[in-house]
Amino acid sequence: MILYAIPTPLGGSPEEALPAPALQRIRGIKDFVVENAKSARAFLGALGMPVRELNIQSVDADVAALLRPLREKRPLGLLSEAGCPAIADPGAAVVEAAHREGFRVVPLVGPSSLVLALMASGLEGQRFAFCGYLPREDLQRKQTIRELERRSRREKETEIFIETPYRNDVLLSALLECCNGKTRLCVAADLTLPGESIKTQSIAEWRRAKAAIGRRPAVFLLLAD
Repeated sequence: MILYAIPTPLGGSPEEALPAPALQRIRGIKDFVVENAKSARAFLGALGMPVRELNIQSVDADVAALLRPLREKRPLGLLSEAGCPAIADPGAAVVEAAHREGFRVVPLVGPSSLVLALMASGLEGQRFAFCGYLPREDLQRKQTIRELERRSRREKETEIFIETPYRNDVLLSALLECCNGKTRLCVAADLTLPGESIKTQSIAEWRRAKAAIGRRPAVFLLLAD
């Protein structure tokens, strides 16, 4: 049996975000492990799947128990709250458990905010690293930013990271304080949504613009010269 890793829209309808073969595959699944039950029900409901007929389990439950449909010869779907499951997402534990028990894992095609941001950034696309969330504490955050900038310069590598929306402007402020003026920074916010904005410029240009991101889902990409 197969565990399907199912991307969900960053914004808009499932039909706009996912190709028809992926939608057809999803509609054939009755068992789902999800990060957020409310958003999962909305996603599945938008596909015309009666939620009351589905088995929807939270990823926070016992992982071994979550794989029961696979052991009973039924396909299982894994849903993130938005974007790709198992990337900066607790679903990774479910994928790991499926591999450990010898089940096949199939990723379906769909939106990834990290890849979309990199595509549109104009930064180094052959060498890049996703660094997840940076530290919340101010001194540790600034130390990490300096380390990432040094690594980016040394490896000629784009560093990609994210932040909780309400701390976006705090992170931006720290980047402008810590980084060299020639270092390039891209901020991609509200990807695929009507308010989408993607801007790449040097730290010096960001400082002059005195920009703010606000509380929007955003991806940060940094490349040091």
